[in-house]
Amino acid sequence: MLPQQEALNILVEFLHVHGYRKVKGIPLDTIRKLASIVLEQNVCVYDKKIYKQVLGGAMGSSFTLTLANIFMWKWQKELARRQDITGEFYGRYIDDIFMTWNRSENDLKNLLND
Repeated sequence: MLPQQEALNILVEFLHVHGYRKVKGIPLDTIRKLASIVLEQNVCVYDKKIYKQVLGGAMGSSFTLTLANIFMWKWQKELARRQDITGEFYGRYIDDIFMTWNRSENDLKNLLND
């Protein structure tokens, strides 16, 4: 699940890196506020009770899918570079990753914690 605030930070970073200061005339701070509404104001009904979603985004939402891809853009840059240098395999589909690793389990845990 996407950590909501980190995902919003990465969204703004992604737009900056790709040269955006506005998107169709909308400033990035407004984009961030609108994105936070989409992420943070999700509710669902289960057993006649209303629950507010506090982690991630709505499943099946095109915005959540796009945000997951942008989130992974940030995370995978360094990892894919390292995997390429060592001749390891790295593959991704949306937010699922498959990779090979021939170093120690402790090294992998440290990498993932970073």
